[in-house]
Amino acid sequence: YELQDVASRVTAGLVPGSPLALGVENGRPTVTLDKADNGHFEARILVNGTPVRAVVDTGATSTVLTSEDAQAAGFNPAALSYSVDVSTANGMARAATVRTDEVAIGGIVRKDMSVMVAAPGMLDQSLLGMNFIGSLSGFDVRGDRMILRD
Repeated sequence: YELQDVASRVTAGLVPGSPLALGVENGRPTVTLDKADNGHFEARILVNGTPVRAVVDTGATSTVLTSEDAQAAGFNPAALSYSVDVSTANGMARAATVRTDEVAIGGIVRKDMSVMVAAPGMLDQSLLGMNFIGSLSGFDVRGDRMILRD
């Protein structure tokens, strides 16, 4: 485990949003994230197997993908109906609802999850919201670290 922890720390320093450490607690996966230079917790998540950098946002009800990230994950933003009004830190925006095959961070995986896709140009970075975070057994913030527990 010590070697894995060292490797995770090196990777986290080289690849923004990479988990600081992947672990197991009581037989369940855990993921530890370091706070980014911008003061937010960012994570490299997988959406339908596609890497996406997302801000971990406990103020967001839903996980929201940028239209670019949604397209990379296999959705066609041009074919979506942006009929949902969403309130963001920057004001009101429009979004569409889609279902993913899988959303994962480290060993924590959720299947058949509903996420939002922001209308093109409405969101700079994808958000990992409470529909994912709330499905965890828990999460803690300790200083500059966030620990997610499946």
